[in-house]
Amino acid sequence: MAIEELKTGSAPGAIGPYSQGVRAGGLLFLSGQIPIEPALGEVVPGGIEAQTHRVLKNLREVLKEGGATLASVVKTTVYLKDLNKFSEMNSVYAEYFREPYPARATVEVSKLPKGVELEIDAIAIIE
Repeated sequence: MAIEELKTGSAPGAIGPYSQGVRAGGLLFLSGQIPIEPALGEVVPGGIEAQTHRVLKNLREVLKEGGATLASVVKTTVYLKDLNKFSEMNSVYAEYFREPYPARATVEVSKLPKGVELEIDAIAIIE
């Protein structure tokens, strides 16, 4: 099975030895996105809501590069710096996904790159 790298300028580029995402068979595996505005290369200002919007927009762009949409996502993992902000993140998250919702794990972590509030990765199917 061939593995194809996903690469788009519409989402932040990888800053290490990893890909924004890869296509393997009928699946897309997306690396964690943090709330970086691709055009500026900087963390978006604002709190957890603004950062969640940016992360999901970044994921949407990588999915698009792979021929998928947010509706194609079957699994996400949300990494939150402060689990007390779960409710605010969840409200924004609900604006991007519809039933049947992807399976999801949400965990609190002690630190994320660039001091951001959250990171989200995803797995999607290609239809």
